[in-house]
Amino acid sequence: MTGTERRVAGFEGQLREAGLRMTQQRRLILRVLAEADDHPDAKGIFTRAFAHDPTLSLSTVYRTMKVLETQGAIERHAFEDGVSRYEHADQEHHDHLIDIDSGEVIEFSSDAIEELQRRIAAELGYELVRHRLELYGRKKPPGTRGKKG
Repeated sequence: MTGTERRVAGFEGQLREAGLRMTQQRRLILRVLAEADDHPDAKGIFTRAFAHDPTLSLSTVYRTMKVLETQGAIERHAFEDGVSRYEHADQEHHDHLIDIDSGEVIEFSSDAIEELQRRIAAELGYELVRHRLELYGRKKPPGTRGKKG
């Protein structure tokens, strides 16, 4: 079983657990979501699925995404652009850098940042349970990368 197939099966289980019937349209939505390697919004998921089934409705996508989010199978991110974007919840922890010009979402991990956040929480008398870090930036022109400022 491939990673995509495992994800689809997991998503199907989440929907059944929530009491939803497993329709061909929902399976298509789940496959599109499982194959996504970006952070699609509901309209993007709809567009990708609609190409395979023109009878699909956007409301079916929204309902399916809401149930998957409620069940903890996906995470919803509302970056500064106000559009809800989704990603699989079974990924390793990572943070996001959002390009404010293109809207591209870049995932990254940093042990130094993770340690600093734990240390700050401890200094304030807390144990860190979870967190999200979103950085917003603009690409520097060629020739200026790596320079401060």
